[in-house]
Amino acid sequence: MQKYNLWSGSILVGIMVLITVVGFVYTPELPNKMDIGNQLQPPSPEHLLGTDNYGRDILSRIMVGGRPALEAGIVGVVIGLSLGTWLGAVAGYYRGWVEEVVMRLADGLYALPSILLALVAVTLLGPGQLSILAAVAIANVPIFARLTRSAFISIREAEFVAAAKAMGLRDSRIILRHILPNCSSLLLVQASVSFANAVLAEASLSYLGLGTQPPDASWGRMLKEAQAFAGQAPWTVIFPGLAIALTVLGLNRLGDGLRDLWDPKLSPHE
Repeated sequence: MQKYNLWSGSILVGIMVLITVVGFVYTPELPNKMDIGNQLQPPSPEHLLGTDNYGRDILSRIMVGGRPALEAGIVGVVIGLSLGTWLGAVAGYYRGWVEEVVMRLADGLYALPSILLALVAVTLLGPGQLSILAAVAIANVPIFARLTRSAFISIREAEFVAAAKAMGLRDSRIILRHILPNCSSLLLVQASVSFANAVLAEASLSYLGLGTQPPDASWGRMLKEAQAFAGQAPWTVIFPGLAIALTVLGLNRLGDGLRDLWDPKLSPHE
C-alpha cells in the first residue's frame, strides 16, 4: 500500500506540475485571448477542453492557472516551514519561558482561521497573489512550530545529544547537525500535506475574489467565472475542478506514502 500511495501520488503531482511548467513556454492559445464567436464551445479538436464564456481556451487557462497554486504551495509552505521550524526548534530545545512565549504565540496564530488571515492580508496588501502567499505562510508557521517542538522534546534527551553536549559543541551545532536531521522526515511529510492545503487555499481565495485578479487565470477564479454557466457548459467547471482535485489528491497520497515509508512502526510488507 505504501508503494501504491507513493507512486500514484508522485505520478499525479508530476503530471500536474509538468502541465504547469509547460504552460510557461507553450499554450495552445493565448490564455487571455477572447473570441466571443466561439464562447462556450464543447471540447473539440480545435479546443481540447472547450472554451469559456469569453471564448478563451480552457486548456490554455488551466495550464497557466496552475502557477498561482504552485507558487502558493512552494513559497507559502517554504516560508512557513522555515519560520515554524526555527521557532519550534528554539522552543523544544531550550524549554522554560522561551517555550511558553513561542508556543503561546503559535497557539494564537493557530486559532485564527485561514480566511481571516487572508482578509487581514488583503486589507494590508490589497487583493492579489501576494496576499495569498502571506496568508498561507502565516497559517503554516504554527503548524510546523508545534510539530518541530514535539520532535525536539523527544530527541533532545537522546544519548547522542548528551554526548554532543559533553563534547562541548555549541547549541546551534547540536540543533542543526544532530537534532534537526532526525526531524526531517516528519517535516517533509507535513510539508506535502501543507502544500495540498495551500493549493486549496489559493483556489478558495481566488474563488472569493481575494487572489488572482481578472483577466489572469487561476483554477479557483475559473470556477467562479464558470459558476453561472455550469448547467449550460459543464466542461467549464469540470476541468478546473479536476485540476484542483487531482493535484490535492496526488499531494495527499504522496504524503501518505512518505509517512508509511519513513514510519519505523510499519512493516515493509504492509
